Amino acid sequence: MLLQVELCIPDSAVMAGSLTHHSSPNPGYSTNNAVPVPVITQTESRDKWSKKMDFLLSVIGFAVDLGNVWRFPYICYQNGGGAFLIPYILMAIFGGVPLFYMELALGQFHRTGAISIWKHICPIFKGIGYAICIIALYVSFYYNTIIAWALFYFYSSFSSILPWTNCDNVWNTPDCTNYFGMDNITWTNASRSPAEEFYTRNVLEIHKSSGLRNVGGVRWQLMLCLFLIFTIVYFSLWKGVKTSGKVVWVTATLPYIVLFILLIRGATLPGAWRGVVFYLKPQWGKLLETSVWVDAAAQIFFSLGPGFGVLLALSSYNSFTNNCYRDAIVTSLVNCLTSFVSGFVIFTVLGYMAEMRQVEVEDVARDKGPSLLFITYPEAIANMMGSTFFAIIFFVMMITLGLDSTFGGLEAIITAVLDEYPDQLYHRRELFVLCLVVVCFLGSLSTLTNGGAYVVKLLEEFGVGSSIIAVGFLEAIAVSWFYGIHRFSNDVQAMLGKAPGLFWKVCWVAISPAFLAYIIVSSLLKAPPLALFDYKYPDWSIIVGYIVGLSSFIWVPIYMVYKLVWTPGSLKQVGGCVQSPETVSDAFSSNLTSASFARVPCFPQRLAVCLRPERTIPDIHAENLNMATVP
Repeated sequence: MLLQVELCIPDSAVMAGSLTHHSSPNPGYSTNNAVPVPVITQTESRDKWSKKMDFLLSVIGFAVDLGNVWRFPYICYQNGGGAFLIPYILMAIFGGVPLFYMELALGQFHRTGAISIWKHICPIFKGIGYAICIIALYVSFYYNTIIAWALFYFYSSFSSILPWTNCDNVWNTPDCTNYFGMDNITWTNASRSPAEEFYTRNVLEIHKSSGLRNVGGVRWQLMLCLFLIFTIVYFSLWKGVKTSGKVVWVTATLPYIVLFILLIRGATLPGAWRGVVFYLKPQWGKLLETSVWVDAAAQIFFSLGPGFGVLLALSSYNSFTNNCYRDAIVTSLVNCLTSFVSGFVIFTVLGYMAEMRQVEVEDVARDKGPSLLFITYPEAIANMMGSTFFAIIFFVMMITLGLDSTFGGLEAIITAVLDEYPDQLYHRRELFVLCLVVVCFLGSLSTLTNGGAYVVKLLEEFGVGSSIIAVGFLEAIAVSWFYGIHRFSNDVQAMLGKAPGLFWKVCWVAISPAFLAYIIVSSLLKAPPLALFDYKYPDWSIIVGYIVGLSSFIWVPIYMVYKLVWTPGSLKQVGGCVQSPETVSDAFSSNLTSASFARVPCFPQRLAVCLRPERTIPDIHAENLNMATVP
């Protein structure tokens, strides 16, 4: 058990003999000139998952979201079909899964949220935690609106004849063309299907907006749907993991039942094989294109979701000895397989539509993003036998997929803020969650207008996009290079009884950061023009988008400056050393004197304090170390 004791000794304690006149020791530790003795302070009891499956389903529910259904199939066929699976798998193995594993291990060991965890890792990077919370807010501003659209469709599905089946409705235009069950119908570029006009002219009413300069009024029907969504979210999160852990048994499992039903139905449709061939037919030449590898890297990153703070929050409620390595492998596999199977669900239906329109699959598969789920798939469902049933279960699946991700995103904010301000908010969780939900609802109002879809697209591209990837990059650098890969490996060994292998260490130190840097540089250098339907975003809106993206990331350098300015000490005087765990271990084994530390590379005193982690031991760690806690 000596290793675990060594892990919990702060650098300031080890160097007490030589540096006590420069800085005070960390709270919770007893320091003297001879042997540093850790004193463990009893902390507030922390909620824990009632069952292991509560945690696994919560992680799977967060990772498997609407993007698995609409984004992966589109990117797969766009980038070479079956050939795309090669860069996708490689990027998952060397980039996505290692980062996923890292976040689960960090959250489980330190048992705290995305803000306060940085005082245990590298205090100067604490701005990462604030950036994560702001990005999560931006996501909640538009993501829940997409769920509200699905709820609107769900309500509209309770009809013997689905309203997007024909062109006889008040919102239809002369361009509406219904080709199902009709002979001698010519499909032109000006043609609009009943499903497309239902989405654009009845759900969104986007024709009443001329663009971002005039988004129009708020759609009260969508506002009511969003209110119901946030009501469900509030009562799922207000009591913590005890309630959300039970809700995910429905929201995380139901989508798989529906996916299986839709897969069977899709496989029996005429022309389904055309869609499958189009989905998986390899185009090996695509592997030579840089954009294919960029898309694979971005897809696996956004699919697994490291960097969003959610994995830190969810794993912080685990027991200290939980096998987070196995959890990372299992949940990553489930996520990737779900994306792959979703492609069959989507493309069997696209093949069926191509057969009905008598066109090529690629002509049907032009829609991507929300349009794939709100136009293409509903259109196919409307012309199946039992259309009402399939429409209802399809939109139930969309709602539950979206809710799981919302639970995770808001829990990341809740856990981060409550852990950072426990004295003020720990016993007021219900009130804080209510205030957070109200803020998210008010922030979403602009997405509920006639031109709300334009706002959704802008927030999706710039509010998250490069910002979250940059945050993930800094997180990987801070943990692997500043906190130290050896120290982090020792933390994992303390939990699992076995240190991570060489593969994981190399990925954490070099490959995963390079993976994220590659995405950032590529996305900034080759940013495609932003457009939605026939609307091209003006230059000023792109500038606004970059400002939105910068508004979250800017807190990282702001906090660095704040930390350096307000930390006592001199920026010139060499008064503190940043040591590796091996140095601490040597100090124990060799009984080094304070003079021996003169050989350790040192930094200016103030910078050293900002970089040195405050090593603390939560109460659960004390149990594993067989140490007595003090009141």
